[in-house]
Amino acid sequence: MPRAEPLRRSNPTTTAIIESRISEARERGRAAKRMQHWVPLSRISIWLIRAVVNSEDARFFEHDGIDGKQTRIALTTALEDGHFGRGASTITQQLAKNLWLGEERTLWRKLREAILARRLEALGKRRVLELYLNVAEWGDGVYGADAASRYWFQKSAAELQPEEAAVLAAMLPAPRKRNPVRPSPALRKRAREILRLYSMYGELSPDELGEARWRLQEILAGS
Repeated sequence: MPRAEPLRRSNPTTTAIIESRISEARERGRAAKRMQHWVPLSRISIWLIRAVVNSEDARFFEHDGIDGKQTRIALTTALEDGHFGRGASTITQQLAKNLWLGEERTLWRKLREAILARRLEALGKRRVLELYLNVAEWGDGVYGADAASRYWFQKSAAELQPEEAAVLAAMLPAPRKRNPVRPSPALRKRAREILRLYSMYGELSPDELGEARWRLQEILAGS
């Protein structure tokens, strides 16, 4: 299986997800799109970092790549449903899937994902976050926080405000189906939930939350 150590200082030139999207485009006779601007974690808004951690993996800074409690719940659910859902994965596991494994949901893939997540954790939490936020998919051909921010909000990732970051985090479970131009009910609901999480974790005061909700409504109002 792949080694994580080369990623300590070098950024990957491609990922399993990107290669999968290129193959899908070729099968349809289309040119694959790819927008991606690598930036260090210091140039990504703290609001996006908080939104992604709060909504995707609240125990990210506490676990070693695998959240034992959530894994047990996911395994129980998988045995009942016959497949694994997104909720089974930590951010580190999602990074392993994105980089190397693709979207197949099987027990063997989950086992490899767990092993690779442990390897990735050796890079440190900040590097895992930096990698994840630079390779995550945020639309058709849009990869990474900076490309997503520029594509959807016409600003750099460093400039994202709480409500904009909430929208991007709300896209992650279905990045090619959810977007702020044609916001689905699922996107609207998830973005509002992520704003509430800021407040729950003491990152926004009640007044700031109210202002962010108003701005979120403006972002999603046109569709």
